[in-house]
Amino acid sequence: MYTPPAFKDEDTARIRATMREARLATLVTATQDGPFATPLPLFLDESEGEHGVLYGHLAKANPHWRAAPFGESLAIFMGPDAYVTPSWYATKAETGKVVPTWNYVAVHAHGPVEFFHDADRLLEVVTRLTDRHERPRAAPWAVSDAPPDFVAAQLRGIVGLRLPITRLDAKRKMSQNRTLTDRQGVAAGLSRSERATDRTVATLIPE
Repeated sequence: MYTPPAFKDEDTARIRATMREARLATLVTATQDGPFATPLPLFLDESEGEHGVLYGHLAKANPHWRAAPFGESLAIFMGPDAYVTPSWYATKAETGKVVPTWNYVAVHAHGPVEFFHDADRLLEVVTRLTDRHERPRAAPWAVSDAPPDFVAAQLRGIVGLRLPITRLDAKRKMSQNRTLTDRQGVAAGLSRSERATDRTVATLIPE
């Protein structure tokens, strides 16, 4: 990921927060048959390794896991993003030398992907993923709510994945390269948007 110094994010806690808050990641693997890309819910186990380990699962019918990878795989996590119109820049009125852009948060996690079939490990991954997304609900659903034989049958239809992270590239492009007055204009403009993600980005513009 191209990351100019102004936009490089090296805050570990913030990077991990972006990964946790991204409800869906994209797993990308290079193979002799070309690149494979699969949208997947993944979770980060921060207790393993220097950068943590990603876990998830995909359908056994998905050819992604069968293709031998070339090098490391890549998991892409996207945070909030928003279109930025040059109309919000004070510089527009001063010089007119402005163009549109996009503000966004992104994290790329690199590592060698491993796939597994062990039923106990699969059940643990499925349970942890389910608990993560059900926890905020008033009446959380649990994997154990379903009949054991039904769960066992479902597990036979998926493949688990483990990706030990070897490198993290994080980018936080939030108008840091603009003047203070331009940043203030962007934040004000986004805060008036009807889109919730735009309003979220407005709060991330540095003052």
